[in-house]
Amino acid sequence: MSAISGTAPSTAPPAPPAPPAPPPGPRSRRLALGVIATGTLMTVLDGSIVTVAMPVIQNDLRFTPAGLSWVVNAYLIAFGSLLLLAGRLGDLIGRRRMFLAGLAVFTAASLLAGVATSPAALIAARFLQGVGSATASAVSLGILVTLFTEPGERARAIAVFSFTGAAGASLGQVLGGVLTDALSWHWVFFINLPIGVAALAVAVRVLPRDRGLGLGAGADVLGAVLVTAGLMLGIYTVVKAGEHGWASAHTLGLGALAVALLAAFLVRQATARNPLMPLRVFHSRSVSGANLVQLLMVAALFSFQVLVALYLQKVLGYGAAETGLAMLPAAAVIGAVSLGVSARLNARFGERNVLLVGIVLLVGVLGLLARVPVRAGYAVDLLPVMLLAAGFGLALPALTALGMSGANEGDAGLVSGLFNTTQQIGMALGVAVLSTLAASRTERLTADGHGAAEALTGGYHLAFGVGAGLLITAFAVALTVLRRPAPIPNPTTERPTP
Repeated sequence: MSAISGTAPSTAPPAPPAPPAPPPGPRSRRLALGVIATGTLMTVLDGSIVTVAMPVIQNDLRFTPAGLSWVVNAYLIAFGSLLLLAGRLGDLIGRRRMFLAGLAVFTAASLLAGVATSPAALIAARFLQGVGSATASAVSLGILVTLFTEPGERARAIAVFSFTGAAGASLGQVLGGVLTDALSWHWVFFINLPIGVAALAVAVRVLPRDRGLGLGAGADVLGAVLVTAGLMLGIYTVVKAGEHGWASAHTLGLGALAVALLAAFLVRQATARNPLMPLRVFHSRSVSGANLVQLLMVAALFSFQVLVALYLQKVLGYGAAETGLAMLPAAAVIGAVSLGVSARLNARFGERNVLLVGIVLLVGVLGLLARVPVRAGYAVDLLPVMLLAAGFGLALPALTALGMSGANEGDAGLVSGLFNTTQQIGMALGVAVLSTLAASRTERLTADGHGAAEALTGGYHLAFGVGAGLLITAFAVALTVLRRPAPIPNPTTERPTP
């Protein structure tokens, strides 16, 4: 009205900005943690369930022996190569959005895998599962550390998250054997459908909305292409090294190309105006050290998670379900330690000290396995090993807390994706190196006239011994590099800068 009448415009102060949305309440945070843990559990279970069902899948779909490995490799390559990119995208466009998209893709791909009628269809569905799993998993820890800002709550939440990863493999072997024997291999994929749909329904309601930094803060297309291509080619080279040989032209040539792509990515990140992965995240000793320790630990512990199952089946003659049940005490003690005492121990003694104790216990696990006899008795020779697996329950929550301690809110998705990427690279290296060493040792013992069971056991002994050496190296890195992280300030209690 003043403009029409020609009077001076009003000089009233602008309306104050809308207050920020209140933080989620305790119930919503617990539900969000349940959703995140469920998504992680589905990912871990899927890997071990499929491993148990692979002989049946080979017979039903008429896979060749070489083609069957791609049921695992297709998933591993997609998952490991996309984690870093997905984590950064979560920071840019919103972690909630990425988690929901990944969960939806994984659930839909599980349906496609369950109805597959040919090797090509199953391999394509497994690749798509890896894409969905990477998209959801990469931002899970990022959501968790921004949702739980109080140190005690965060420690308990990380303990739950770590338990799902540590115990999920053992639970998956039990569930995979039961589903395959009682129903069919299709159900190792169909089991994800009700879980995924229920998790999506709850996630939409309880996960906090976040807008992200915007693509302008890191939309580095060239960097995304370089890191994805480099990781994908690198993981492919590692998983195929056992077939072609480590010194073959195939392995050396592709490995060199993968290293060149990743080196170009790092150069790009150092010079780009808006890098996809700001190199400042590596300035934190906690982030850099925890990722290196995890790489060594995961590579070593492949020998426990996979080779123990092979030893039980191929040497002791256990069935699929029996193998899962034999490893169930390990899952039980991991759960008891992760959920029961790890958070209190971390708060009292510090994550670094708890991690060191956990690694010592795990060295004991692989040391005992390196001496396990051909005709082992479960109660005398194997049950103590399963109980010492409590080291998982100590080491993994402490390591996860250290790995995420250097992340600020804007980089939490990137650091989460980096932590998960390191895990997958370690797994691929463990699979390739330790299984190759075990197979080579077995072949030499067989050629020397040893029986099949004795030769297999000798091969596993070598792998367990090398795994123990990797854990000792991880202990040395943790002791010299890692420090107890300073508490991350709670943004809801900080006084805003005038």
